[in-house]
Amino acid sequence: MRSLLFLAFIQYSVSAQQPLTLDSAVSTALASHPLLAAGQQRIASATGQRRQAGLTFNPRLVLQAENLRFPGNTPYVFSRDNDYFAFLQQTLESSGKRGKRVDLASQGLRTAELELDILRRQVAFRVRYAYWAAAGAQRSHALLIESQKNFQQVVEYHEIRVREGAMAETDLLRVRLESERITLSANNARLDAERARILLFREMGATQFPDATLADPLELKEDRLLLADLDQAVQRRAEVQLARAQLERARSALILQQANARPNYDVLFGYKRTAGLETALAGFQTDLPFLNRNQGNIESATADIKTAEANIAAAEAIVRAEVAAAKVEYELRRRQVTEFLGRFRQQAAETARIAQAAYRLGGADLLRLLDAERLRIEIELINDRALMEYRQSIVALETALGNQP
Repeated sequence: MRSLLFLAFIQYSVSAQQPLTLDSAVSTALASHPLLAAGQQRIASATGQRRQAGLTFNPRLVLQAENLRFPGNTPYVFSRDNDYFAFLQQTLESSGKRGKRVDLASQGLRTAELELDILRRQVAFRVRYAYWAAAGAQRSHALLIESQKNFQQVVEYHEIRVREGAMAETDLLRVRLESERITLSANNARLDAERARILLFREMGATQFPDATLADPLELKEDRLLLADLDQAVQRRAEVQLARAQLERARSALILQQANARPNYDVLFGYKRTAGLETALAGFQTDLPFLNRNQGNIESATADIKTAEANIAAAEAIVRAEVAAAKVEYELRRRQVTEFLGRFRQQAAETARIAQAAYRLGGADLLRLLDAERLRIEIELINDRALMEYRQSIVALETALGNQP
């Protein structure tokens, strides 16, 4: 059903030529990704295990006949000389083992739910990260296509000037060479954009990779500073919650293993017929734990608790390191976008405009014009890449802080 929904979404996007937004990409991935479907099945499995752990016991019915033999010289009456038993046997668990099994299974369900939450966050992170990579690649490709078209006008201008005899043919060759260089860069940018688009749909869990226009712009409408609180991130991150849930599960397992060291009791009551006499039957059975007191399982469960405690410390350390690294990158990317790139773009554009005007008036040579135009394009590409990386740093920091996808 999920795959059909995803396929319908893709077909609608292709047929209607609807642009793909970041929110729709994330929503589609969270609704239909195969990994999340597998996580849902693990939750269903854990739910079944919890239900099984809480089921009550079934009595055992025993039907038994003794002293059966073949007729011979000795007088033998089948209904008189045989012993018949019919009784029910029930195991009574001691030390509340059933409730402890339910507690352990409930902890298993909790860990399965947290694992699915972590998986959802990972899928959302990869989709958001890939979306901005694809958006940046498409933006760079569009810039080079536009530059290619604009530079073609420069080529045509030089061709006219050469035909009129007002310009040397070597200048035309240089301009054509620069045009071919831009064309080659545009082709490489197209390849990068196609790869990024396919990667985006792969991260969304798609099996088809249609053409799509990414609607969300690289520029932020409102640039608000993200605050990184390490303590809140540690409390919010699902990885830390999972480590703590695994500790509680290990403790529940130890409690259950300690209870399993105590023997259960079997009681039976029923009917016996012997020598033609009908009598009642009652009995009591129990294990004698002389050598096997479940020591090995208790030792293993104790070691699992220490492992879980170490995993909590490791998870908290990893979260703090991830937040710190994401915060440093975010602040650097933000400073690049807000303080430097705007000024660089203006200067590069002004330099290219002055060089072009001076060249047309004969006040500058061709190489200076080409260098100015090349610098303008490079600055624009750097700006697109910086915006893309800034968007990705926001995604990385929000994920590290444990914000909801």
